[in-house]
Amino acid sequence: MAEKHIVVQGAVCKCQFGQTPDNLKVLTHQKEYANDKSASKKLIATTKEIGVATFEKNTFGSCSKMGSPPPPCKVMVTEWQNFYDKVQLSNGGYIILEDSKAVCAVAGTPCIEIIDHGQRAEASQQNFKNADQDVQQQINPLVDSNKMCKKQPTHEGIEHGVI
Repeated sequence: MAEKHIVVQGAVCKCQFGQTPDNLKVLTHQKEYANDKSASKKLIATTKEIGVATFEKNTFGSCSKMGSPPPPCKVMVTEWQNFYDKVQLSNGGYIILEDSKAVCAVAGTPCIEIIDHGQRAEASQQNFKNADQDVQQQINPLVDSNKMCKKQPTHEGIEHGVI
């Protein structure tokens, strides 16, 4: 089985019956974070993210499931499917994965999918120290990675080359 990303606050979702994507909001806990070195922005999304305030705009545009002309979409998530059921978080929910789908009360089917899990790489000094210097040299030949790993002399408490 291939690895799957955990879905976090700000993940982009779309409905097969809507026209525009919307960003997922995590409102059910303030404890567990992923992919955020300061543990302040990327709350892990769980199966408890249900109801009417699950998304930032809480709409996917017009709902083609409701007829013609399509009325505005009003998202109402009733459940999540295909979640990671091996870990239960503090809110009692299970972790939503990038291939999980949400069921909308209007459609009655798992019509809401995740198109971007929301995680972003945050480079740190430790990442650079742990990186293979030969690979770094090939990726960025204009930078001497050996010099970058050495501590630069300081002047008046500020390290040179670091802002």
